[in-house]
Amino acid sequence: MLIQILRWSLLAGAATIVISGYARADETLTIAYQTTVEPSKVAQADGLYEKAAGRTIAWRKFDSGADVIAAVASGSVQIGYVGSSPLAAAASQQLPIRTILIASEIGAAEALVVRNGAGIDKPADLAGKTIAVPFVSTTHYSLLAALKHWGIDPASVKILNLRPPEIAAAWQRGDIDAAYVWDPALGKLKENGKVLVTSTEVAGWGAPTFDAWIARNDLIDAHPEVVQAFADVTLKEYAAYRANPKAWTANSDEVVKIARLTGAKPEEIPALLEGSVFPVAAEQAGPNLLGGGTAKAITATATFLQEQGKIDQALTDYAPYVDARFVAAAATTN
Repeated sequence: MLIQILRWSLLAGAATIVISGYARADETLTIAYQTTVEPSKVAQADGLYEKAAGRTIAWRKFDSGADVIAAVASGSVQIGYVGSSPLAAAASQQLPIRTILIASEIGAAEALVVRNGAGIDKPADLAGKTIAVPFVSTTHYSLLAALKHWGIDPASVKILNLRPPEIAAAWQRGDIDAAYVWDPALGKLKENGKVLVTSTEVAGWGAPTFDAWIARNDLIDAHPEVVQAFADVTLKEYAAYRANPKAWTANSDEVVKIARLTGAKPEEIPALLEGSVFPVAAEQAGPNLLGGGTAKAITATATFLQEQGKIDQALTDYAPYVDARFVAAAATTN
């Protein structure tokens, strides 16, 4: 079923690529964002991207990476925020995209939460239970990796494909026993549930996940200055956070802006920010990330998805889907 979802969302969008490209210098730039808690939301709230790029920007909120990929494939979105799993799936379909920046290396900001009263005290208790997760997402990948680590057959649990808002609603109704998700849904689940595992632990088991900003090839080729401006603004926010993370308190201007765009509770945002790593420019361009490690991580993710029957075929080389020039340029100026 997941393979069909990938084909419907990716290939249907790809069918219109030729006529939907971003070409004119004065054209509105459409950027897809998600409700993930991360520092660049401050620049988004302050309109700094528009000022740097000299373009009108239409910001579109999405609830899953699969939906972002479909929009990017169709040409209706030029830059998008996606997780490593949907990125690997999209690259495996050879969509005309490149990774331009690592948004975060995910840790405790994503977690598997089990509902109080569901009778789940340890991983083995998941058998026979209903778990919700957005398909083709980093949490889906982490869930499958965790089940494999625990020796639990995915067929022994009922895995539902729900977007984060749908997960929160299903949780309130008592329709699901567990869910692997991110904020703001994660915070709502924690109110009457407990964390069974976080993506920090899953990464330690050999299945790290990350979020990334991707761009369409036609935008990169026609207007690299726009992509550079986007990377510069994003990385300045990451540097500001990394320089003084303790200043980003619940009542700080930065956190208030993040809360407004994500729906997360201000008092929970500082801990969520601490739950991920936001690489600065020099780290982005280094060998562990866009300088080489990112392509290897996408390869590992795609290989796992193929082994799990979630994609048809992994490629032998994902380097063409990574473009380090923008973070490298930012590293020389920041």
